[in-house]
Amino acid sequence: MYAVIETGGKQYRVEEGETIVVERLPVPEGEAVTFERVLLVHDDQGLRVGRPVVEGAKVVGTVLAHEKDRKKVVFRYRRKNRYRVKRGHRQPLTRVKIESIEV
Repeated sequence: MYAVIETGGKQYRVEEGETIVVERLPVPEGEAVTFERVLLVHDDQGLRVGRPVVEGAKVVGTVLAHEKDRKKVVFRYRRKNRYRVKRGHRQPLTRVKIESIEV
């Protein structure tokens, strides 16, 4: 059984017991989080595709940790002008363990 959920403007294919890394969620560590935007569910009854979401479906998970991604270097450069700017960015992320997929 698997589902496709949407969170943080991105889509993730999830299964029960799997750990995913998503954009930062405003939920404390150890708490349960519910994803209501379930776009697709595949189970023993077949494939259900939502328009845009599957009615009555939800995915429940537990927040394991809040962390930051690896640093991405943003370098701006204009030739012949002596213009150079080097900056870094670390995206805040949340690690979530999927507990159940409910339809």
